[in-house]
Amino acid sequence: MTALRSSPVPAARSWLGIALVLGSALAWSYGGAIQRFIGLNDGWAIVFWRCLFGGLFLLAFMLIRDGFAGTVRLFRAMGWPGLMVAIGFAAVSTCFVLAVSMTAVANVVLFMAGIPLFAALLARVVLGEPITAVTWGAIGAVIIGVAIMVSASIGEGGSLLGLALAASIPVIFACMTVLTRRHPDIRMTPAASTGCFIAAAIAATQAGAFAVGAQDLALLFAFGALNLGLGMAMYVTGARMIPSALAALLGTAEMILAPVWMVLLHQEVPSGRTMIGGAIVLAALFTYLIGHSRRDPGPHRPPAS
Repeated sequence: MTALRSSPVPAARSWLGIALVLGSALAWSYGGAIQRFIGLNDGWAIVFWRCLFGGLFLLAFMLIRDGFAGTVRLFRAMGWPGLMVAIGFAAVSTCFVLAVSMTAVANVVLFMAGIPLFAALLARVVLGEPITAVTWGAIGAVIIGVAIMVSASIGEGGSLLGLALAASIPVIFACMTVLTRRHPDIRMTPAASTGCFIAAAIAATQAGAFAVGAQDLALLFAFGALNLGLGMAMYVTGARMIPSALAALLGTAEMILAPVWMVLLHQEVPSGRTMIGGAIVLAALFTYLIGHSRRDPGPHRPPAS
């Protein structure tokens, strides 16, 4: 009887976790579409406002959830590994905005789809973690898919700098992933909030001007608080309730939805080669994640809070 009464609670938490992680993917997916509506031509000014609003949102989230004293403890407990993750988050947030201003959103998010595979490869080098034949095959497929996407962008006169910035995102994220595996006590919410403020501070030294109109300010608030901050808050909350492989699979919705938003809202249709290369990347990612879920079905207990 006790088991029957207690069983709905984990099930309810699991469904809530699924809903929150899917919500985070949805929130993150429309970032590129929002940026296209912003009238600012200065990418550094966009980074400043987005990361300022994102950092303030995450700070408010921690204050509401943990109280003032709890929030202070979270920041104090970060240590140098948490600071390194914060720096990585600042770099990723900056690269995303600048890359989207230079190349198609589909290129950026499909590069990001390779994050788990880059992390697996780096973990093999740094931590000595084994890589299965399926993972090696998926890594090879991602390389082929990315090569096809890059060839399409270069053939269309795309920005090499934009592609380089997009390519740096999964590499930085892979480093952050390996660091969190080495130091599992890293708390992601204070690290992300700190990273936002670091990025805003750096962008403030590079931006030409900070003045924006009311419409652009509202879009920048949505870009920072609702896209970056709310997405992170939902993910760190929901990912603790479900298996890590399931959270990663649900997170791929971002890569699928982002190009759809661009087609619907901005008529930014990816080229044929971009779609072919992206399909190869996503197929490789799904193969890897499904295989990983069969090996590691246990509950996810990330240090992300």
